[in-house]
Amino acid sequence: MAISLANLERRTASKPPRLGIYGPPGLGKTTLASEFPAPVFLQIEDGTPGGLEIVSFGELTSFVDVMEALSSLLDTASHDFQTVVIDSLDKFEPLVWAQVCADNKWGSIESAGYGKGYVAADGIWREYFDLCKQLRNAGLTTVHIAHSAVDRFDDPQTASYSRYDIRLHKRALALFQDEMDAILFLNQDVTIKKQDGGFTDSKKERAGIITGIVKGVGGGTRWIYAEGRPSFVAKNRYGMPDRLQYRLGAGYAALAPYLPGEAPAQQQAAE
Repeated sequence: MAISLANLERRTASKPPRLGIYGPPGLGKTTLASEFPAPVFLQIEDGTPGGLEIVSFGELTSFVDVMEALSSLLDTASHDFQTVVIDSLDKFEPLVWAQVCADNKWGSIESAGYGKGYVAADGIWREYFDLCKQLRNAGLTTVHIAHSAVDRFDDPQTASYSRYDIRLHKRALALFQDEMDAILFLNQDVTIKKQDGGFTDSKKERAGIITGIVKGVGGGTRWIYAEGRPSFVAKNRYGMPDRLQYRLGAGYAALAPYLPGEAPAQQQAAE
């Protein structure tokens, strides 16, 4: 078929979203994922928050197990699930490596030398993301839970600094970031407080640099960050505000107006 202006059409986001939720431990990532419509969990790590009841395939211990569980959900006529939750992505990565090693008869992912094992893992990761795309086309939302790590970031425009990132090898992380429609960072307020008795540098303090003995104090307010900042990775394709307050039991309700298939979002100002 010849391509011409006659082929032009108007499109908008209509397919179920592919999301990543990451952050420090204990802030409610699994609980937030459980608030999505009719979720089923693929538990790759052993651990469910107390008081939370979920529907799960049980703990999956191999790449093949995960792929079989996902494939079983493609027949949407046989179930009523609307959301697939992978808990967690960084615990899934060693299963990917194990599959690569089994395919190549390697003792470890490092056996190939010079990072070749991680390059070979790209193909296994793509198999996984291709299956996630099939689930999306079948009408299922996918939510990936991941843990955070604090890594050094070499910014070409300024000095290096530390930031929160997703706990994945850099090649897998790049693939994941490309595939997701939104990557949401879950964290809480932190205020820096200087304790009495510490040594101070008055010149630095006048310049806004805190010196002496300091500690972080949490305000208790949890936020879902949807736009990246130098201190963390985040993104979204849905016009979400830079952050949304997260209250347990109401996290999905805060996100839903911005997701495909929901009512148009009301203009909200971050608190």
